[in-house]
Amino acid sequence: MPIQVTCPKCLKRFQVSDKFAGKQGPCPSCKNVIKVPSAEEQVVIHEAPSDAPTDSKGRSVLKPITREDTDVTRKGLILTIVSVIAIFTAAVGVRMMSGPDQTPIWASIAGILLLAPPLVWSGYNLVYDRELEPYRGAELWQRVGIVSAVFAVLWAVYAFAPAYVLDLDQASEMTWMVAGIAFAVMIVGGAFAALAAFDLEFPSGLVISGLYFLSVVLLALVAGVVLAGREVDDRPGPRAAPAAATALPSTSPTLAAIPPINKLLQDVESPRNV
Repeated sequence: MPIQVTCPKCLKRFQVSDKFAGKQGPCPSCKNVIKVPSAEEQVVIHEAPSDAPTDSKGRSVLKPITREDTDVTRKGLILTIVSVIAIFTAAVGVRMMSGPDQTPIWASIAGILLLAPPLVWSGYNLVYDRELEPYRGAELWQRVGIVSAVFAVLWAVYAFAPAYVLDLDQASEMTWMVAGIAFAVMIVGGAFAALAAFDLEFPSGLVISGLYFLSVVLLALVAGVVLAGREVDDRPGPRAAPAAATALPSTSPTLAAIPPINKLLQDVESPRNV
């Protein structure tokens, strides 16, 4: 049986035949003279006894538990990319048909809802803890749906809360500084939602939330939706009174005092007839 030997100088490990037990020889790596341990000096590590059931040959009949790693599969990644590209292409089409700053509200809501599930799924598969068993199948998609719904609600807060607090007609009239603060609050709120749903650390939840909200902002720019910075004067107001309304009425005293032209002509011709 080979003897395991470790050189005390270079720490090189190698095996020698048991016929050299107790003898000295040079290390094959550094040539330092070492002594091969004898059979009595060897340390034998015995396996701990197992209470598991065994077969007739003493082997355990239980199979070891192995953890299956779940990464972003090629199929899932392709579906995510195709979904995102399709949504952005639809946004461009809506902008071309409706014109800039005239995107229908239903198109904005559809983009917010449709963009969430693929981005949340991809974000989770990128940042989940590899030391823990990941969520799979129906359970994973249920949690993706919950986080996507929370993200959509946060957009509703953005659409109504700042406008209500600042007494604005619409959310797009807020300044970019206020919009930036609102975006930061939304990203942090989304990070806590992802943290609670997927049992992640806060930085990992922040990655999922930031990926989604920044993608929606980019989608809004592509679709021509004004998120903030709209001038208040752009709002439709009362039209100015037409110039004809300010003209003097035809029955003013000055004009009424002038006799008609045909009356003057009759007065001039009347002496000739006489």
